[in-house]
Amino acid sequence: MYKVGVIGAGGFAAGELIQLLLDHEQTEVTLLYSQSQSGKRVSETHHGLVGESDLRFENVLSICDIYFLCMGHGASAAFLDNHPDVLTKTVIDLSQDFRIDSAYGFVYGLPEAKSESIKKSTKVANPGCFATSIALGLLPAIQAKAVMGNIHISGITGSTGAGQSSSPTLHYSWRHGNASTYKPLQHQHTIEINAILRDANSDFGESLFFVPYRGAFTRGIITTSYFKTGLTQAELVSTYEDYFQEAVFTHVIDRHPDVKMVVNSNKCLIFPQIIDGMAVVVSVIDNLIKGAAGQAVQNMNLMLGLPERTGLQLKTSNF
Repeated sequence: MYKVGVIGAGGFAAGELIQLLLDHEQTEVTLLYSQSQSGKRVSETHHGLVGESDLRFENVLSICDIYFLCMGHGASAAFLDNHPDVLTKTVIDLSQDFRIDSAYGFVYGLPEAKSESIKKSTKVANPGCFATSIALGLLPAIQAKAVMGNIHISGITGSTGAGQSSSPTLHYSWRHGNASTYKPLQHQHTIEINAILRDANSDFGESLFFVPYRGAFTRGIITTSYFKTGLTQAELVSTYEDYFQEAVFTHVIDRHPDVKMVVNSNKCLIFPQIIDGMAVVVSVIDNLIKGAAGQAVQNMNLMLGLPERTGLQLKTSNF
C-alpha cells in the first residue's frame, strides 16, 4: 500500500480525490493537510464521506509516498519552495503552477497524449478541466494536420469549476435559471491548450478563440470546437477513433453527448462530425473527475505501473 497525502484537502476537487483514494486498492490516505479545516473530521467538510472515514484534517506535514497538491493557483509553487522534502516523493499537482512551467521536473499529465512521459516521471502537473475537454476534442485533428485556419471554441462549465470559495456568481439565486460568459478570449487554460497542441504538431500556428460560459448546474463541462478541414465525415471519425484506440476513458461516439453521460465518471465522450466543410467536435467530461481528481488518480496509476482503470470504475449519474 502507498501512503498518500492530500495537501489543501478542503476543496471540491480534494473531496472527490479523497473518496477515490479511500476506495483505491493500492492507497492508504494518511494525511489530509488543511490549515483552514485543521482539527475537523473530514466528513464535517466533505459530507459525502460520512461513514467512510474518521480521518481529521491536520496542519502538520507527515511523510507519505505520494502527495497530491490541491491548493489554489500559485500556492503549489510556494508550498514546494517551503517544503523541499516533498519533492523527494511522488507529487501530482492539480493547480496550474507547473502545466507550462516545468520547474522541479513536472511533466504535463494528459494521459491520452503523454502516457509514456507520465510513466517515467515522479512529478506530474494535472491539466485544467476546460483544457482537458478541449485538448481531447482537438488533438486527433491537430496531429493529423487536418485543421485549416483558426479554431473557434465555446464551452459551458458547472459551478464547481469555480472552486469552493464564495463569490456572487456561485450563489444559487444567481446561478439558477441563469447563464453568462466570462473571460472571453482570455481564459487561462488557452495557454496550456496551445502548448499541448503545438507539442503534438509543431507546424500548428493558428489561433484559438475560446468563449467560456457559466452554466446553471453544479458539475460537468461540454465544449464545442469547430474549424475548417478537408476531411470527409468517414475520414474525420477514423482519425479520432485511431487516435483514441488505446484510451481507456476517452470514447468516440456517433451522437450528440450530454453532460449526464459522464457526470461522476472519468470518461470523456467525443462526437466529431462534418457540417458544410467544417469539423464540429463536441466533448463532455465531469470537471471534478476527468477534469481534476479522477485524472489525477489516472496519472498516479500510470506513474505506479498500475492499470489506468484502478480505482476509477465509476458509475455515471444518468438520472
